[in-house]
Amino acid sequence: MKTLLIIPTYNEVENLPPLLKEIFDYAPETDILIVDDNSPDGTGKLADRISAENARVHVMHRAGKLGLGTAYIAGFKYAVAQGYDAAFEMDADFSHDPCYLPDFLRAIERADLVIGSRYIAGGSTPNWSPVRRFISGGGNIFARFMLGIPIHDCTAGYRCYRRQVLESIDLDTIQSQGYAFQIEMAYRTWKQSFKIVETPIIFKDRRVGKSKMSRKIVIEGFLYVIRTRLGSGKKPGSSPASLGNKATSTSTTQEQPSDSKQPAHAQDLTEESPSIRH
Repeated sequence: MKTLLIIPTYNEVENLPPLLKEIFDYAPETDILIVDDNSPDGTGKLADRISAENARVHVMHRAGKLGLGTAYIAGFKYAVAQGYDAAFEMDADFSHDPCYLPDFLRAIERADLVIGSRYIAGGSTPNWSPVRRFISGGGNIFARFMLGIPIHDCTAGYRCYRRQVLESIDLDTIQSQGYAFQIEMAYRTWKQSFKIVETPIIFKDRRVGKSKMSRKIVIEGFLYVIRTRLGSGKKPGSSPASLGNKATSTSTTQEQPSDSKQPAHAQDLTEESPSIRH
Protein backbone atom coordinates (compact mmCIF):
# COMPACT_ATOMS: atom_id res chain seq x y z
CA MET A 1 0.00 0.00 0.00
CA LYS A 2 1.36 3.40 -1.01
CA THR A 3 1.05 5.71 1.99
CA LEU A 4 1.63 9.41 2.66
CA LEU A 5 2.14 10.90 6.11
CA ILE A 6 1.02 14.56 6.27
CA ILE A 7 2.74 16.72 8.90
CA PRO A 8 1.66 20.38 9.24
CA THR A 9 4.42 22.53 10.72
CA TYR A 10 4.76 25.96 12.27
CA ASN A 11 7.94 26.61 14.26
CA GLU A 12 8.93 22.94 14.62
CA VAL A 13 12.60 23.22 13.65
CA GLU A 14 13.79 21.35 16.76
CA ASN A 15 11.26 18.52 16.47
CA LEU A 16 11.44 17.84 12.74
CA PRO A 17 14.76 15.94 12.32
CA PRO A 18 14.26 13.48 15.21
CA LEU A 19 10.60 13.00 14.26
CA LEU A 20 11.44 12.06 10.66
CA LYS A 21 14.13 9.67 11.86
CA GLU A 22 11.66 7.84 14.10
CA ILE A 23 9.00 7.75 11.39
CA PHE A 24 11.36 6.02 8.99
CA ASP A 25 12.48 3.65 11.76
CA TYR A 26 8.90 2.39 12.14
CA ALA A 27 7.55 2.92 8.60
CA PRO A 28 10.52 2.99 6.21
CA GLU A 29 8.41 2.70 3.05
CA THR A 30 6.03 5.58 3.72
CA ASP A 31 6.35 9.00 2.09
CA ILE A 32 6.09 12.23 4.06
CA LEU A 33 4.55 15.58 3.11
CA ILE A 34 5.55 18.50 5.34
CA VAL A 35 3.05 21.36 5.04
CA ASP A 36 4.84 24.42 6.39
CA ASP A 37 3.07 27.71 7.04
CA ASN A 38 6.09 29.97 6.50
CA SER A 39 7.57 29.20 9.94
CA PRO A 40 9.64 32.12 11.26
CA ASP A 41 12.09 29.68 12.88
CA GLY A 42 13.16 28.23 9.52
CA THR A 43 11.27 24.92 9.65
CA GLY A 44 10.39 25.22 5.97
CA LYS A 45 14.00 25.79 4.90
CA LEU A 46 15.13 22.85 7.02
CA ALA A 47 12.43 20.69 5.43
CA ASP A 48 13.71 21.66 1.98
CA ARG A 49 17.24 20.58 2.92
CA ILE A 50 15.96 17.25 4.21
CA SER A 51 13.85 16.76 1.07
CA ALA A 52 16.91 17.36 -1.13
CA GLU A 53 18.62 14.44 0.62
CA ASN A 54 15.64 12.08 0.94
CA ALA A 55 13.33 11.44 -2.01
CA ARG A 56 10.57 10.21 0.32
CA VAL A 57 10.21 13.65 1.94
CA HIS A 58 8.16 16.30 0.13
CA VAL A 59 7.50 19.87 1.22
CA MET A 60 4.53 22.14 0.62
CA HIS A 61 5.08 25.82 1.42
CA ARG A 62 2.15 28.07 2.26
CA ALA A 63 2.19 31.86 2.57
CA GLY A 64 1.38 32.06 6.27
CA LYS A 65 -0.33 30.48 9.26
CA LEU A 66 -3.55 29.25 7.63
CA GLY A 67 -4.69 26.67 10.18
CA LEU A 68 -4.46 22.96 10.82
CA GLY A 69 -7.60 21.99 8.95
CA THR A 70 -6.60 23.70 5.72
CA ALA A 71 -3.11 22.16 5.98
CA TYR A 72 -4.60 18.66 6.10
CA ILE A 73 -7.04 19.45 3.30
CA ALA A 74 -4.12 20.57 1.12
CA GLY A 75 -2.28 17.38 2.05
CA PHE A 76 -5.29 15.20 1.28
CA LYS A 77 -5.64 16.76 -2.16
CA TYR A 78 -1.94 16.17 -2.81
CA ALA A 79 -2.30 12.52 -1.71
CA VAL A 80 -5.20 11.92 -4.11
CA ALA A 81 -3.51 13.74 -7.00
CA GLN A 82 -0.29 11.74 -6.52
CA GLY A 83 -2.07 8.38 -6.36
CA TYR A 84 -1.48 7.41 -2.72
CA ASP A 85 -3.66 4.63 -1.31
CA ALA A 86 -3.86 6.10 2.20
CA ALA A 87 -2.99 9.36 3.95
CA PHE A 88 -2.04 9.88 7.58
CA GLU A 89 -2.49 12.88 9.84
CA MET A 90 0.34 13.39 12.33
CA ASP A 91 1.40 16.24 14.61
CA ALA A 92 4.99 17.41 14.43
CA ASP A 93 5.51 17.62 18.20
CA PHE A 94 5.85 13.89 19.13
CA SER A 95 2.43 13.81 20.80
CA HIS A 96 1.64 11.30 18.05
CA ASP A 97 4.28 8.67 18.67
CA PRO A 98 5.67 7.08 15.48
CA CYS A 99 5.90 3.75 17.31
CA TYR A 100 2.19 3.24 16.55
CA LEU A 101 2.63 3.47 12.78
CA PRO A 102 2.90 -0.33 12.30
CA ASP A 103 -0.44 -0.71 14.14
CA PHE A 104 -2.05 1.84 11.81
CA LEU A 105 -0.61 0.19 8.72
CA ARG A 106 -2.01 -3.20 9.74
CA ALA A 107 -5.41 -1.75 10.62
CA ILE A 108 -5.85 0.31 7.43
CA GLU A 109 -5.59 -2.89 5.40
CA ARG A 110 -9.10 -3.78 6.61
CA ALA A 111 -10.61 -0.37 7.34
CA ASP A 112 -11.33 2.94 5.62
CA LEU A 113 -10.42 5.19 8.55
CA VAL A 114 -8.14 4.30 11.45
CA ILE A 115 -8.16 6.58 14.49
CA GLY A 116 -5.50 6.55 17.19
CA SER A 117 -7.73 6.56 20.26
CA ARG A 118 -6.95 7.74 23.79
CA TYR A 119 -10.31 6.51 25.05
CA ILE A 120 -10.38 2.77 24.39
CA ALA A 121 -8.62 -0.02 26.29
CA GLY A 122 -4.87 0.52 26.02
CA GLY A 123 -5.12 4.24 25.29
CA SER A 124 -4.36 7.01 27.78
CA THR A 125 -3.22 10.59 28.41
CA PRO A 126 -0.69 10.07 31.23
CA ASN A 127 0.63 13.59 31.75
CA TRP A 128 -2.55 15.61 31.33
CA SER A 129 -4.10 17.70 34.09
CA PRO A 130 -7.55 16.74 35.41
CA VAL A 131 -9.00 19.85 33.75
CA ARG A 132 -7.62 18.92 30.34
CA ARG A 133 -8.87 15.35 30.71
CA PHE A 134 -12.31 16.67 31.60
CA ILE A 135 -12.45 19.01 28.60
CA SER A 136 -11.23 16.40 26.09
CA GLY A 137 -13.04 13.39 27.51
CA GLY A 138 -16.23 15.32 28.16
CA GLY A 139 -16.09 16.85 24.69
CA ASN A 140 -15.89 13.41 23.11
CA ILE A 141 -18.79 12.09 25.16
CA PHE A 142 -20.79 15.18 24.18
CA ALA A 143 -20.03 14.69 20.46
CA ARG A 144 -20.89 10.98 20.58
CA PHE A 145 -24.18 11.65 22.35
CA MET A 146 -25.26 14.63 20.22
CA LEU A 147 -24.25 13.21 16.84
CA GLY A 148 -24.89 9.52 17.52
CA ILE A 149 -21.44 8.71 16.21
CA PRO A 150 -19.99 5.41 17.50
CA ILE A 151 -16.41 6.69 17.93
CA HIS A 152 -14.76 6.97 21.33
CA ASP A 153 -12.21 9.60 20.29
CA CYS A 154 -13.82 11.94 17.76
CA THR A 155 -11.26 14.72 18.31
CA ALA A 156 -8.14 12.57 17.86
CA GLY A 157 -5.69 13.96 15.32
CA TYR A 158 -3.60 10.83 14.77
CA ARG A 159 -5.42 8.96 12.02
CA CYS A 160 -5.21 7.37 8.57
CA TYR A 161 -7.72 7.66 5.71
CA ARG A 162 -8.00 5.47 2.67
CA ARG A 163 -7.99 7.29 -0.65
CA GLN A 164 -11.63 6.30 -1.30
CA VAL A 165 -12.76 8.26 1.74
CA LEU A 166 -10.93 11.41 0.67
CA GLU A 167 -12.33 11.13 -2.85
CA SER A 168 -15.89 10.76 -1.59
CA ILE A 169 -15.86 13.81 0.70
CA ASP A 170 -16.16 17.26 -0.83
CA LEU A 171 -13.03 18.58 0.86
CA ASP A 172 -13.63 22.15 -0.32
CA THR A 173 -16.78 22.39 1.81
CA ILE A 174 -14.93 21.68 5.06
CA GLN A 175 -14.25 24.94 6.90
CA SER A 176 -13.52 23.66 10.41
CA GLN A 177 -10.19 23.82 12.24
CA GLY A 178 -8.75 22.04 15.28
CA TYR A 179 -11.14 19.80 17.23
CA ALA A 180 -14.03 20.71 14.93
CA PHE A 181 -12.08 19.63 11.85
CA GLN A 182 -11.42 16.18 13.32
CA ILE A 183 -15.05 15.78 14.42
CA GLU A 184 -16.38 16.87 11.03
CA MET A 185 -14.09 14.54 9.07
CA ALA A 186 -14.99 11.59 11.29
CA TYR A 187 -18.70 12.41 11.10
CA ARG A 188 -18.71 12.68 7.33
CA THR A 189 -16.78 9.43 7.00
CA TRP A 190 -19.25 7.65 9.28
CA LYS A 191 -22.30 9.11 7.54
CA GLN A 192 -21.09 7.66 4.25
CA SER A 193 -20.93 4.19 5.78
CA PHE A 194 -17.17 3.75 5.60
CA LYS A 195 -15.56 1.32 8.01
CA ILE A 196 -13.92 3.01 11.01
CA VAL A 197 -11.50 1.33 13.40
CA GLU A 198 -9.91 2.76 16.56
CA THR A 199 -6.48 1.62 17.69
CA PRO A 200 -5.16 2.52 21.16
CA ILE A 201 -2.43 5.13 21.60
CA ILE A 202 -0.76 6.75 24.60
CA PHE A 203 -0.90 10.49 23.96
CA LYS A 204 1.93 12.53 25.45
CA ASP A 205 2.46 16.28 25.44
CA ARG A 206 4.93 17.81 23.00
CA ARG A 207 8.62 17.34 23.75
CA VAL A 208 9.79 20.77 22.58
CA GLY A 209 8.00 24.06 22.01
CA LYS A 210 4.65 25.50 23.01
CA SER A 211 1.23 23.91 22.56
CA LYS A 212 -0.95 25.50 19.88
CA MET A 213 -4.20 24.46 21.58
CA SER A 214 -6.48 27.39 22.47
CA ARG A 215 -9.88 28.16 23.98
CA LYS A 216 -11.07 29.19 20.51
CA ILE A 217 -10.36 25.70 19.13
CA VAL A 218 -12.32 24.07 21.95
CA ILE A 219 -15.30 26.40 21.49
CA GLU A 220 -15.28 25.83 17.72
CA GLY A 221 -15.56 22.08 18.28
CA PHE A 222 -18.48 22.53 20.68
CA LEU A 223 -20.30 24.87 18.28
CA TYR A 224 -19.80 22.52 15.32
CA VAL A 225 -21.50 19.70 17.21
CA ILE A 226 -24.42 21.96 18.19
CA ARG A 227 -24.90 23.30 14.65
CA THR A 228 -24.71 19.82 13.14
CA ARG A 229 -27.17 18.40 15.68
CA LEU A 230 -29.64 21.23 15.08
CA GLY A 231 -29.30 20.96 11.29
CA SER A 232 -31.47 18.97 8.94
CA GLY A 233 -29.46 15.79 9.48
CA LYS A 234 -28.28 15.65 5.86
CA LYS A 235 -24.53 16.15 5.78
CA PRO A 236 -23.12 18.55 3.18
CA GLY A 237 -21.26 16.74 0.43
CA SER A 238 -23.01 13.39 0.91
CA SER A 239 -25.06 11.63 -1.72
CA PRO A 240 -28.47 10.08 -0.96
CA ALA A 241 -26.98 6.62 -1.53
CA SER A 242 -24.47 7.21 1.23
CA LEU A 243 -27.11 7.56 3.93
CA GLY A 244 -27.90 3.87 4.22
CA ASN A 245 -26.41 1.52 6.80
CA LYS A 246 -23.99 3.46 8.98
CA ALA A 247 -20.50 2.23 9.67
CA THR A 248 -19.59 1.23 13.19
CA SER A 249 -16.39 1.92 15.05
CA THR A 250 -14.59 -0.64 17.19
CA SER A 251 -11.13 -1.24 18.52
CA THR A 252 -8.61 -3.00 16.30
CA THR A 253 -8.87 -6.13 18.40
CA GLN A 254 -12.52 -6.65 17.49
CA GLU A 255 -12.84 -5.81 13.78
CA GLN A 256 -13.04 -8.52 11.13
CA PRO A 257 -11.78 -7.99 7.55
CA SER A 258 -14.20 -6.55 5.02
CA ASP A 259 -14.14 -5.18 1.51
CA SER A 260 -13.19 -1.55 1.09
CA LYS A 261 -15.85 0.97 0.15
CA GLN A 262 -15.88 2.44 -3.34
CA PRO A 263 -16.81 6.13 -3.62
CA ALA A 264 -19.99 7.07 -5.47
CA HIS A 265 -18.21 9.96 -7.14
CA ALA A 266 -14.54 10.89 -7.13
CA GLN A 267 -13.87 14.60 -6.71
CA ASP A 268 -11.40 16.31 -9.04
CA LEU A 269 -8.62 17.19 -6.61
CA THR A 270 -5.85 17.90 -9.09
CA GLU A 271 -6.09 21.69 -8.85
CA GLU A 272 -2.90 23.71 -8.57
CA SER A 273 -1.29 23.40 -5.13
CA PRO A 274 0.89 25.81 -3.14
CA SER A 275 4.64 25.63 -3.72
CA ILE A 276 5.74 22.00 -3.44
CA ARG A 277 9.22 20.55 -3.36
CA HIS A 278 9.59 16.87 -4.37
